[in-house]
Amino acid sequence: MYWYGEHMSGWGWALMTISTVAIWALIVTGVVVLIRHVSRIGPQPEPAASCHTAEQLLAERFARGQIDETEYRSRLDTLRGHNQPRD
Repeated sequence: MYWYGEHMSGWGWALMTISTVAIWALIVTGVVVLIRHVSRIGPQPEPAASCHTAEQLLAERFARGQIDETEYRSRLDTLRGHNQPRD
């Protein structure tokens, strides 16, 4: 049974090391896959629409406070074609 004495040979150490690393790699990979799978469960946010109209973009800027009401209404009139020259 013990051809090389009572101790493990070089191949025994190599196989033990490789199998230990492989088992730990499988455990870590399993945990990462499980975490990624659990984090995807539940309601997913809908992707933002990539094609907003000019009026929608203008309304978003107004809602964020980037422009005031007079500028919003002026630009909205321009977009809708109701631009009248001011005296």
